[in-house]
Amino acid sequence: MFQKLLSYLIPINIFKQNSSINKSLEVTWNNGKLVLDSKNTNYSYGSLQRALKKGLRFIGFERIEKFENVLVLGVAGGSVIKTLRDEIKYKNKITGVEIDKNVIELANRYFKLNEIKNLELVNEDAFEFVLKTKEKYDLIIIDIFQDTVMPNFLFEDFFIHRINFLLNLNGFILFNTMVLNEKDKERNKIYRSKFKEEYSLRMYPKIEEHNELFTIKKLKI
Repeated sequence: MFQKLLSYLIPINIFKQNSSINKSLEVTWNNGKLVLDSKNTNYSYGSLQRALKKGLRFIGFERIEKFENVLVLGVAGGSVIKTLRDEIKYKNKITGVEIDKNVIELANRYFKLNEIKNLELVNEDAFEFVLKTKEKYDLIIIDIFQDTVMPNFLFEDFFIHRINFLLNLNGFILFNTMVLNEKDKERNKIYRSKFKEEYSLRMYPKIEEHNELFTIKKLKI
């Protein structure tokens, strides 16, 4: 494909639209790969995929392969789901929750997310979903942004406690955050302090320049 080859020289935009949730969504050929971007940041298959892959590697690919149930809050183009399936060879159930129906349509059209087996895609607000779900999970991946903004609820006690309740013993949370200023650094410092001796928490700063990852293991119920 000519556009794919040309993208090794310059990015080639092939689709752009606005949605009620994300003001700008763009699908672009970049260095031979299709990526999904918002106005100011990568949503899938670029730096974000590299960041989340590093987080999964911190947890351990062999360990993840044995998990029974994975929850992904914030699907975007589905790059972390592709990493789980294609690189980690994870075959069990994945539930993906994405608030923006336009993003789900793009993920299916350009990245073939609807062809992945044993994947349930839910078009719903992540906060509402975690309130209602009856399932428990071995891995919960939190990757929720509106462009470069992270919703406040992700850092509030009620949501944190609910996520912890949904996590199985010896399960992991992988939380991807964006740190752009001192206020974001302080926010993450406070978030870190909320996990006591029942959890093993590690923070990985400066992943892909602005990303800071948390891996959190549940040690006790």
